[in-house]
Amino acid sequence: MKIRYKILILFTVLTVSIILLMATFAYLLTNRHSFADFYKRLEIRAYIAARAAFEENGAAYEQIRNEHLERLPYEQEYFLKRDSSGKVATDPRLKDLPRTFISKALTAGKATYRHNDTFYEGVRYVKEQTTYVVIVSARNDYGSRYLADLRKVLLLCIVIAAIVVVTAGLFFSRYILQPVRQITSQVKNIRAHNLHLRLNAQNSGDEMSELAQTFNNMLDRLETAFETQNNFVSNASHELGTPLTAIIGEAELALNKQRPEEQYRQSLQVILQEAERLEHITKSLLNLAQTGFDGKRQQLEKIRTDELIFSVKNTIDRINPENKVEIDYTMLPEDEDKLCVLGNAQLLQLALSNIVQNACKYSDNRPAYIALAATDKSNIIIIKDNGIGIPAHDLPFIYEPFFRASNTSSYKGYGIGLPLARNIIRLHGGNMIVNSQQDQGTEIRITLPTYIE
Repeated sequence: MKIRYKILILFTVLTVSIILLMATFAYLLTNRHSFADFYKRLEIRAYIAARAAFEENGAAYEQIRNEHLERLPYEQEYFLKRDSSGKVATDPRLKDLPRTFISKALTAGKATYRHNDTFYEGVRYVKEQTTYVVIVSARNDYGSRYLADLRKVLLLCIVIAAIVVVTAGLFFSRYILQPVRQITSQVKNIRAHNLHLRLNAQNSGDEMSELAQTFNNMLDRLETAFETQNNFVSNASHELGTPLTAIIGEAELALNKQRPEEQYRQSLQVILQEAERLEHITKSLLNLAQTGFDGKRQQLEKIRTDELIFSVKNTIDRINPENKVEIDYTMLPEDEDKLCVLGNAQLLQLALSNIVQNACKYSDNRPAYIALAATDKSNIIIIKDNGIGIPAHDLPFIYEPFFRASNTSSYKGYGIGLPLARNIIRLHGGNMIVNSQQDQGTEIRITLPTYIE
């Protein structure tokens, strides 16, 4: 069932129920007031009947009653006398009255009773030390007709109200859900080939505007992911195809005709170099894919970040003996317990080594610095070089695999190191920020959560 009809049903049931409850309450109050009013009229008639029957000027009361009081339907009068022994005379016409009715009239001064459609009102009247119970009975036909008419009016009002509520509910549900229908219609028109389209999100501040903005944000992420995927496939195909083409071409050239041993050695050397390049790219892609996991399969252990930096420095010294990487000790904390993180030592060393190698490569082995600081919440590793930097227009794309800045064409590389490093840092719950200016160097700030037992 559509939400529109759910809203309509809920709105109708709730509104009609409230109207029905109010109508029932009004009817019960009116019914109660009608009974009380009729008993009051019977009481007045009982006192007038008593005075007309037992007072000396009773004829005057009789005249007043005849002139000003309309006789009620089936109105009857009964005069019951209590004798000296306290017994009250009976009347066979009052067989429907309970015994307590007379007793209550004598003790309380008046009593009321209803039998089917006949109402009874009894009052105590004392005349010259003689006590009487004067009873007047009648049928409340006027009140019954009034209540019947009231029921019809209320039922008619409820039916009309239900029709009005359903009509209004259809209108308002359609009006309220109109933005949802518009969003649905626009979303249906968005496909993989036109992810650049966006929803018309009006800045009204309501939930529908927020929903449309959320969809647009999601489309932004999807479009970026699609573009990244397309670029990755294109670049990966190119990077993998280049060494394969070189290997195949060199092998075909060597097998084309009989050649001297030295030429075969040269061909095998080219094939080996391209195969090593292909292996390096494949391993980098594998590492990049593995760091996309959620970390549940990673073996995490307590790691000292200062020892991790020393290990990275030893690795760089072994790979590039001409490097000028220095470690800055000025920001080290006094409490060594703060220099601990929880993570995978091999992965973190791989990430930092890639960053430091880039610092050495793109600065032509000019001085580079590694600084370490720690707080109660995080360990901060800063790697700074004085290299060629990254152009401002390339900064938004530095984390795309195989992307290389426009000023790095003279340097060997594949554009995998930085995305791999960021994936590893994120895998450990950290963050990596790159600040760079062209021809002025690059500073990379890595933040990892501090682990305190």
